[in-house]
Amino acid sequence: MTEHGTFIWNELITLDQETSGRFYSELFGWERKAVDAGPLGTYTIFQRNGKDVAGMMNPTIDTTRNLGARWYGYVAVENLDASAARAKELGGTIVAGPDDIAGVGRVCLLADPTGALVRLMQPATAPK
Repeated sequence: MTEHGTFIWNELITLDQETSGRFYSELFGWERKAVDAGPLGTYTIFQRNGKDVAGMMNPTIDTTRNLGARWYGYVAVENLDASAARAKELGGTIVAGPDDIAGVGRVCLLADPTGALVRLMQPATAPK
């Protein structure tokens, strides 16, 4: 398990993956790998020297669609449901989820009491 409370992934939400993808690819030397995400459209994985470094996708909920393009950090948690409940106790708001992503894990989008957005992720366990 990735250490609880650490940032483990970064993801760009944008309405224009082509323009954003070209920008970051040229800026950082990232390669783009398009993945069919079914009803969510195309998910792009940015890679550097063959290693996954970040992701990119179109907004999937009205809340994020209305905010414009932005980067989200994902923070690893041991128990997503417990962490989401604790966030609410502390004055946070669950904006979307929790949702299960096959082979990836369980995620939710939350806003802290000031409105700052972050994604929590309980990574999927590796098959034994």
